[in-house]
Parts: sequence; C-alpha cells; structure tokens
Amino acid sequence: MAEQRSVKNNPYSLIFGREPREVIPRLMQADEMIQGFTGDPPSQQICMLTGVRGCGKTVQMTLICKHFMTQEDWVVLELNPEGDILQSLASRLASQNTLAKIFQGAKINLSFFGIGLEVKDSVPVTDIEMALSQMLASLKKRGKKVLIALDEVTNTPQMRQFAAAFQIFLRQDLPLFLIMTGLYENIYELQNEKSLTFLYRAPKVQLQPLNIGTMMENYQKVLQIDQDKALRMAQMTRGYSFAFQVLGYFSWLYPKDDERVFTAYKQHLQEYVYEKMWMELSEKDRKILWAMAKEKEGKVSAIKEMLNLKNNEFTPYRERLIRKGIIESNGRGYVRFVLPLFEEFVMERTFLEE
Repeated sequence: MAEQRSVKNNPYSLIFGREPREVIPRLMQADEMIQGFTGDPPSQQICMLTGVRGCGKTVQMTLICKHFMTQEDWVVLELNPEGDILQSLASRLASQNTLAKIFQGAKINLSFFGIGLEVKDSVPVTDIEMALSQMLASLKKRGKKVLIALDEVTNTPQMRQFAAAFQIFLRQDLPLFLIMTGLYENIYELQNEKSLTFLYRAPKVQLQPLNIGTMMENYQKVLQIDQDKALRMAQMTRGYSFAFQVLGYFSWLYPKDDERVFTAYKQHLQEYVYEKMWMELSEKDRKILWAMAKEKEGKVSAIKEMLNLKNNEFTPYRERLIRKGIIESNGRGYVRFVLPLFEEFVMERTFLEE
C-alpha cells in the first residue's frame, strides 16, 4: 500500500477563508494597497479585492490587516457584512479601553445604543452616524486611523447603509479606511446602486496569479522533492491560489502516489469550486466556454463562427468572463482559460448536460 501521511500535520489547507500555514504572498499588490492607505495625504481610503472563489482574496486581506495591526496608530476591525455594520463599528471601537477613554474625554455619550459608554453631564447621541462621526473626529485629533475589513460583501441593505455612511465620513475627512473582498458580480451590483456611484472610482484590485517560481520553491522545500517535479506542480496550478493549496495538500498526503494526487486534485477543484462557478453562469456564458474548450487554440474568430455570433454579440460576454477571472485575452484575437483543468471540466459538464 502506498505511503500516506497524517492529515493532522499537513502544512497545506483545503479550508476557504482561513490563512494556511504555507502562503505565497503577493508582495507587489499588497505594497501598493498599503502605500495608498499610508500616504500623506492618503491616495485612497477604500480598496476592493475581487476575483474568483479561491483566488486568495481573504488571505490577502488578512495579510494587509496584520500589517496595520503592528502599527501603533492604526485600529483594525474585521466586521460581519451581514450584520448592522455601523452599530458593530461603534460598539467595537467603544469596547477598547484606550479608545473608550478618548471618547469619554470628548464627552461622547453612547448609552442610547446600549454600548455602555455613558458620560455624565452629556446628552446621549441618538443617531449612529452622528455618533461615529464624533468618535472618528476624536480619534483623528489623537492621530489614530481606523481600518475596517469586510469579507465577501454582497448588495444587502446593511451594506448599502454602511457604504452611504462611509461616503459621508470621507467627505468629512475622517480617518476611516475600508478594505473589502467580494466576487466580481457582487461588487458590480453594489457599486451600481444609484446612491453609491463613488464606489466606481474606488480602486478594484483583481488578484493576479501567484508567482510560479515562488510556488516551485515552496513545493521543493516543504514536500522535499526535486526542482523539476516542483516546477511541474507549480505550473499545474496556473498560479491559482486554491489550486496551490489543494495540490500541495494531496501531494503531502500521498507522497508516493502521483496518480492518486492528480485524481484527488482534479476532483476537489471541480466539486468545491468549479461546480459552484458553473451554476452561477448564464447559458450564453456556458456556451462560450464550451466553444473555447472545443476550439482549444482559443481563436476568437473560430469561437464566434462556431456559435454564429457577431463581434458585438460576443464581446460583452468575453469581457464579463474576463472580469470574473475565468478567462483572459492576449489582445491578439485569442482567449484562454485562467483556471487549471477548467477546460476539461467544461467539456465533461457540457457532455453530461446534453
């Protein structure tokens, strides 16, 4: 029987959203976001990380938050985007002893909201936006800045209320910063709200593939394999963050059984990511992906001919699939799949649906 290691000590992770032990950092993109927030004055106060499921949005956000947690004048709060974000923000700020003393010194009475910060001889503030405005203004006088992290945002009433209030805080020149992650379609729907058009101007970072060379070095070191095999493995992932974890996980688990590793790798990508993506695509999106998989070379003219589409009919779907992070264009009349083994999945899936 082939050697199998214990799951317990596996350095790679199959769990979405949790920072794995082995991480390939996107240093350039992280540095750009950090520099944007820390400029004097800051060049931006909001950043949206977008991309397909499993591309590393949450991990990237976590790494950036960890950087700011080490900075003395920064307060970093990760909030639940499904809850009352404004109420939660005020409560979390007031719960920190150092900050609570600042608010009390500024005579900001938050007892109306049940937060417990009561100030004698001061009328309770009864509007949550007014309360936060006063709290942030008092922090600004002390040279402090607040970074909010929201993971996997959607177009909910709570999120719309928060975004509208955030816009007001920006106009008031308050030290509030926001980093949030979300799928392309969810970010697009949120910023398409008439009252939230300022989000169109906010930087949207489409996470780039992980560095192949850095992944190769990681596999070689952690899995104790030769450079050639490590390079082949890194190339198999196409730089997709979740694929890096999945391939590493099963390679560590079954070090002597490459066939079992590949089978588990392919099945895990399909069942935990690709099936969900497929269900969220329109029928026309699926047909275009099928034509791409069938054409193989990715020649746009051949794909349009196969589907009997004119250029103005094809272009919107191509652009949407590019923004979703599923395909990319080289600008010379060709498109290709971004995700590993996705073309095989498309062919298998469309065969089952025929």
